[in-house]
Amino acid sequence: MIDVLIADDEPPALAELVALLRADARIGAIHAASSGAEALRMLSVEAVDAVFLDIHMPGVSGFDLARALDRFAERPAVVFVTADEAGAVEAFELQALDYVLKPVRPERLRRTVDRVVAERRGRESGEDAEGQTVPVPIGQSVRLVRRDDVRWVKAEGDYSRLWTEAGDSHLVRIPISELEERWAAAGFVRIHRSYLVHADAVTEVRLSGSLPVVGLAEIELPVSRRLIPAVRSRLVKAERR
Repeated sequence: MIDVLIADDEPPALAELVALLRADARIGAIHAASSGAEALRMLSVEAVDAVFLDIHMPGVSGFDLARALDRFAERPAVVFVTADEAGAVEAFELQALDYVLKPVRPERLRRTVDRVVAERRGRESGEDAEGQTVPVPIGQSVRLVRRDDVRWVKAEGDYSRLWTEAGDSHLVRIPISELEERWAAAGFVRIHRSYLVHADAVTEVRLSGSLPVVGLAEIELPVSRRLIPAVRSRLVKAERR
């Protein structure tokens, strides 16, 4: 069972989300706040596993509230529930676990609760859950791409293109240097100024000769000569183990 807090200044939206979450047997206590300030007061006395936040609230916004949660000893998982499609990138920067667009569909919310449950289990087992998903705006919706589904990343200016196991690619407004820092503990290795790869996706490493490369099944990606020592340490030694 997971305990949650919902903050939304629109009573109908607040009531609807309470009802949807109450229908999920995995949800325990539900605390409802009609403003960000009220949510902060509640969180000072009530420990919850996740907060479901609208973004645009008078006074303390959902983003303000998410930043304030960084001061908590046990930071709950943050889920934004909003009609604002443009806030996904900032939500990612605030380490949101999910980004759900209104109107909320029950099956979409169930997947969100799946993520909250998985995040709590990971926290209890000591796994770092930061950056497990990346929000990708697609038309009028936002798709969350799982970090574990990404095989390699290519830098495209201030953007990054994520290539998944399914062969899909997604362009996100996040520099590759930021993804490198966030995902290093999850097994991602910088092999070139333009490329980041997941160690588990690597099938071949050739670092000798004039063109050092890393193979990922059907493709080969170049390795920067200055990064050869790091690649050898992270990938070649890992293969031997």
